[in-house]
Amino acid sequence: MDRGEGRSAVTVGAALAHAEERLAAAGVDSPTVDAMRVLGHVLGLSRTELLVRRGDLLTEAQRAGFAALLARRERREPLQLVLGEATFLDLTLAVEPGVLLPRPETERLVELALAELAATPPRPGDVLLDVGTGTGAIALALKHAHPAAEVWATDVSGTALDLARRNARRLGLPLVVRRSDLLDDPEVAAAAGRAVAVVSNPPYLPAADRGSLPPEVAGEPPEALFAGADGLEVARRLVGQLAGVLRPGTLLALELDPRNARDLAAALGGWGSVRLESDLAGRERFVVARR
Repeated sequence: MDRGEGRSAVTVGAALAHAEERLAAAGVDSPTVDAMRVLGHVLGLSRTELLVRRGDLLTEAQRAGFAALLARRERREPLQLVLGEATFLDLTLAVEPGVLLPRPETERLVELALAELAATPPRPGDVLLDVGTGTGAIALALKHAHPAAEVWATDVSGTALDLARRNARRLGLPLVVRRSDLLDDPEVAAAAGRAVAVVSNPPYLPAADRGSLPPEVAGEPPEALFAGADGLEVARRLVGQLAGVLRPGTLLALELDPRNARDLAAALGGWGSVRLESDLAGRERFVVARR
């Protein structure tokens, strides 16, 4: 790394300490991690490399780039948007404003679905359906794990679908991408009827949460977050549509709010099997069912 010059030169260590202080003052939950992620992005260095090279000096261009990104995170812009990308399982996805950002909880949803599919892996041509794909995270993770499957990614948002298509091209993971409000599109409903698994992270927050979300979440598209008074308006409609088309034995895996997941599970009384699964914090967040 260029050693910099002049009285304004700043070391990697000093830049990190200053950034951590600013982010902590701004109320960021993980100021140390975020400072390292932003500076590592600017310098093209891993966290370990940053620690090893704490005495290196930043160039003026590096300082300016870091300052610009740090100011965005200080304003509580989500870290993924600041970096322009998000890691999801083994994939790196492009992200942009107006599309729900991938989250660690949804990684757990995919892991649960893949564990269910491990017993009878999808055969060539079997359909895996991601309803409400956003960036394409779930669909692309499923395609990555089962490349022979026919993976469908749907969303009501054209912006989300454009982003999912770009991520699919970047990763070389072909998807069938369709615009549909849940299963309203006849082609999507037909695909659901051929599916061996339907996986979805639908909007699930109660409307009353609108005024209490952290700034990072409050800036996300509301149509991807909120689902009526109890947060289940969208999930209930999806389950109702699926009940009429799914074949016996088809897997359904849903991510919901820990406050309402049990209520949705109770509404699946006529399904073959239904269970609740917890997130890494021990909260019941996922419904895993078989038709």
